[in-house]
This record gives sequence, structure tokens and C-alpha cells, in this order.
Amino acid sequence: MNLQAAFRSAWRALVTNFLRSMLTMLGIIIGVAAVITMIAIGSGAQQRVAEQIKGLGSNIMLVLPGAQNSAGLRLGAQTGQTLTEDDGAAIGREVPEVQAAAPTLRTGMQVVAGNTNWATTIFGTSQDYLETRDWGVASGRNFEAAEAAGSAKVALIGQTVARELFGDLDPLDQMIRVGKVPITVIGVLDRKGQNSMGQDQDDVVIVPISTYRNRVQSWGSGRLKRVGSINVKVREGMSMQVAEEGIRELLRQRHRLQPGADDDFTVRNLTEVMQAQEASSKVMSLLLAAVAGVSLVVGGIGIMNIMLVSVTERTREIGLRMAVGARGRDILAQFLVEAVTLSLVGGAIGIVLGALATWAVATFAGWPVDIGLSSILLAVGFSAAVGVFFGFYPARRAASLLPIQALRYE
Repeated sequence: MNLQAAFRSAWRALVTNFLRSMLTMLGIIIGVAAVITMIAIGSGAQQRVAEQIKGLGSNIMLVLPGAQNSAGLRLGAQTGQTLTEDDGAAIGREVPEVQAAAPTLRTGMQVVAGNTNWATTIFGTSQDYLETRDWGVASGRNFEAAEAAGSAKVALIGQTVARELFGDLDPLDQMIRVGKVPITVIGVLDRKGQNSMGQDQDDVVIVPISTYRNRVQSWGSGRLKRVGSINVKVREGMSMQVAEEGIRELLRQRHRLQPGADDDFTVRNLTEVMQAQEASSKVMSLLLAAVAGVSLVVGGIGIMNIMLVSVTERTREIGLRMAVGARGRDILAQFLVEAVTLSLVGGAIGIVLGALATWAVATFAGWPVDIGLSSILLAVGFSAAVGVFFGFYPARRAASLLPIQALRYE
């Protein structure tokens, strides 16, 4: 019996017992659909984390102030005012592994342009901030050192602010009012998207830190020039761990902390945090796919069970085939093809259901998904392997029957 004849015989047998065939394929259908959906969700989550890492920038660290003590009470992280602009300048100047460091202040404020207003986040920082964040300028330019030193009334705005204040108009050289201060837009930032906390990174206005102090907040220069954080970018190829140790040692010296005393600041390696999140996302994807794969194994067991029943029901047919010249390998091929056909048809139906389930998840739950060709090939290949593995024993049992015994079977 050639392969084409075996497929025709298998198809007739499946169509003759259509309901039983569908119930047999149910495990394969559910398994393939589950594998495709779970892998699509996991791949979508990995892509989301990768986009967040790209949006965050590479080799990024964030230095934050420590906790404030008041009458013996520790008021929690970042409540102290322990970092200064000079700390940021010293990190960029004295730590060899550091490429750039940008001290930063921030606040929420209403911004007005013409008859339109928008509540956004105002950042006061140095001209190195964009370098520390790997953030480009879509149009216009970054502010210069002279503008940063002279409290110039200039600003860079994010894509969200540009859209909300100016719509389709070009924001460059337009005037916005931050609080009561008129400021000229000199640049529009590239799109960054959301960060890992779901916050819109494009909803921002960036001004020189001196402008923030002297004009937006009217604090005056002050003696220490406290800042809320320092963004740090480590040079490509340099050890993040060595850079972190260098920053910590420098700040302890500058803050005159005694040996054994706790740090009055915190250094966070944001890239490692995001990479750890990406690794956990991959592990979760594999776990979900493995759980879904159990359904395929259960479906394979169902195929083996039904094929054993089919062999028993068709014992006389097997005897007749052998009596007219069919060889054992012909019988083996016939039943093996039936098992594989069950798996492949179930896999095809599972692909359709998996695609529909993935679409439903993306549409109604709003989760990021990514159906790749590799996940479809994996699910179909695994279902075919299940058919071969679990169909071989019933097929082998049918092929080993003796013609005389098979013909006498009732």
C-alpha cells in the first residue's frame, strides 16, 4: 500500500466515525490552541519588556536620596535631601566608568499654549540628560551649556505634550507658559513610550535646571543646590558593578560618611532590573507553554485509546487485508497514517482556535501578543509527533495480528 492509498483509507475511516474522531481530536485541538495562545502572550510580554529597556536606555543607573530621620523616625526612602548638583558633576568627572551624569529636579505643573493647557511633568536638568537616557531630538536642538548656566527660558517637550498643546502645528519656536513663566520651545523629543510602571515618558517638558530653580520654582540658587535624583550613563563595555561601587565610594566621601555608617543615598541599576524582568517573562512564557503542552500529551493518550478500540473493531478487516496479500508494514502504515491524520487535522483546527483566542486576548484584555511562525510550527510539529508516538503501538499491534486468528475474531 502506497502512502496516498494509506491516506485515503485513513480519511474514510475518520469520516465514517466522524463524531468519535472529533472527540478524539479534542485534546489535540485544545492543546495546540493553548500552546499558540500562551506563546503569543509570552512573546508579546517579552517584546513589551524589550521596548521598555530600549526606551529606558542602555547602561543606565539612577542615584536617589536616602531616608530622612526626624526625631528618631525614619520617614522612608527618598525623603531626604542628600544629593546636590555638585554630586552629579563629580560623578561625571571623577568616576572613569561614567560617560555622563545629569542631576534632575521634577514637579507636576500646568502648561499653557495659546488657548490650550495641559498638566504635565516638568524636569529641570542639565544638557547631559538626553545622553544619559539615550534620548534623541526629533526636531530642533538640545539646550546649550550657556543656556543652562544663564537660566535661559527654553524648553524641550515630549511628543505627548506637543500633540496636546499644538496638535498638527509645528511646536518649534512657539511660546508656552510654564506656571507664569513664558518659555520658548527649542526642541521636540523622540518618542519613548511607556515605562515599566505604565507612565507616559513622552508627557514631559524639560528645562535647564537653573531655569527650573530661578524662574519656574523661584527658589534661587541656594548654597547646596539640592536635587531629587542623578541620572547616570555608564560607558559601553564598562562594568556596571564597578561603576556602581565607584559612585558609592565617591558619594560617601563627598557626604563625609563614617565607615560603617549607612549610605544616605541609593544607587539603582535600572538596566539590570529590566533585564531581570525580561528573564522572568521568558521563564513564565516557557512555563505557560509547558502547561499547555500537557493538553497535547493528554490528547495523544486519547488518540492511542481510540486507535486501540479501532484495531479491535476492525480485526476481521485486518484479517481480510492480510488474506488478499497485505503485508504487516501495510497495516502498520494504514493505522499510523490514521493516527497522524487525527493529530494534523486537530492541529489545523487548533491553529485557527489559537489565532482567534489570541485576537480575543489582544482585543478585549488589551494585552500585547505576538503570534510567530515558530510557535505555529512548534505546535503542529509537536501534534504530529504525538500522533506518531501514541499511534505506533496500536498500529504495531494491528500489524502483528495473524490472518487466521483475525478472520476468526467475532
